[in-house]
Amino acid sequence: MQHRQEIDSHRSVVVELPLEDGDGDCATFDLEKAVCSHGLFMMAPNRWDTLSKTLERPLRLSENINDDDHEQSVLVQITQPSDSPHSLLLCVFGTDSLSTIHRRSLLGQVRRMVRLSVEENKRVKQFQEICGEAKERGFGRVFRSPTLFEDMVKCMLLCNCQWSRTLSMAEALCELQLELNCPSSAASFPDPDNQNQLKGVTSKSEHFTPRTPAGKESRERAGAYGCSRNLLERLTEVEEIIDIGKPGVTVTPAFSVGEEVLQKSNLCQDTTEVCEVNTSAPFNPDPSDDRKLSSFTRLGNFPSPKELASLDESFLAKRCGLGYRAGRIIKLAKGIVEGSIQLKELEEACSNPSLSNYDEMAEQLREIDGFGPFTCANVLMCLGYYHVIPTDSETIRHLKQVHGRTSIIQNVQRDVENIYGKYAPFQFLAYWSEVWHFYEERFGKLSEMPRSEYKLITAANMRRKRNGKCKKLKITSTEKLGV
Repeated sequence: MQHRQEIDSHRSVVVELPLEDGDGDCATFDLEKAVCSHGLFMMAPNRWDTLSKTLERPLRLSENINDDDHEQSVLVQITQPSDSPHSLLLCVFGTDSLSTIHRRSLLGQVRRMVRLSVEENKRVKQFQEICGEAKERGFGRVFRSPTLFEDMVKCMLLCNCQWSRTLSMAEALCELQLELNCPSSAASFPDPDNQNQLKGVTSKSEHFTPRTPAGKESRERAGAYGCSRNLLERLTEVEEIIDIGKPGVTVTPAFSVGEEVLQKSNLCQDTTEVCEVNTSAPFNPDPSDDRKLSSFTRLGNFPSPKELASLDESFLAKRCGLGYRAGRIIKLAKGIVEGSIQLKELEEACSNPSLSNYDEMAEQLREIDGFGPFTCANVLMCLGYYHVIPTDSETIRHLKQVHGRTSIIQNVQRDVENIYGKYAPFQFLAYWSEVWHFYEERFGKLSEMPRSEYKLITAANMRRKRNGKCKKLKITSTEKLGV
């Protein structure tokens, strides 16, 4: 134990991010509130630790997909020390040093996630001046991903399915990313020929049931998997296991890695070790420490466009339970890799969001397959456009329970404008501050909720008691501490 901790400490670099260095006045910045402000923080590969108030996830050393080191990931833990609250500390594991370019890239990704910029700080102040309730709650920033591509894919995962399914799909994509780069990390499954072992078999992602009913979306049931040449070189066998007790429910496929593949692989030196994805050398973290390097011991980074563009649609759909979304995600990834979709130009065009260019940006997004009004509005919210509220069944539920409005999908946009129009151009922030507050009244402080409870944030669990008050979810003190 002591030896492992010594190795880990020797292979890490601490990078400081001053909150007032180029960001304006960040005296009121709170990492916990900035991160735990949207469901995106609950989606893999993000890991919020309830005890240390630390965000942990893999980040890529380069944000440019054309760079050779774009696919290289390092595990980063982000914290705001209580004795030095005017800085964030990034502990970067698995490396002894970082180049200036890599430091700048990692800091840029962290800034993006928690929206640290002069412009964003101004908007937080402006919004809180017209929404006193949000200021009292310390709400003003909405968490997002380190890259626009990850935001776009996750916004697609939010559509037409239950929240538990969204969480499952995100986790499966990160597991796949690890399998593509480190085959020894693939989970082991019982022998599919042994029917007794198959009963009740579940994968790592299966606890996020129930899945979306089959009637919600059409699925192709191909008889065999297709996959990229890269994956075929690493994986020697692909099996699909069907849970006998639940017809039609697909369990995450088992990957059986051949001995010769492991011996020839430069990614892992020993099958008993956990491999750090695409970094200079493997590392061996302490598996007993749930808060230390857990992202790499359990799942990989969110897949990059390059990693997804070469995959077969039916393989991706089945491996990650994506259904019809698989084809759309692959098309998006291919468009980015081939250059027909320029995310950097899109993000730069949105660097100073305004009402005047919203329609132009929305029109560009609508040209992408799978980007309807709800997905476009969510992506543009991630880009900083706060005057449009993405509306769905959750919006209708919220308006009914909080405002006593009986809305339908045809008029819900009109109703939200009537209620939140006075907060222009920050209608979404006012709406989401109210929604998030409602969630916390119902479930308790979401930054203290254990990950195993994330899937319980559903409409069914939002129902009021007869006296009109929300019944708060019972969480034991042990669970609330995340132990």
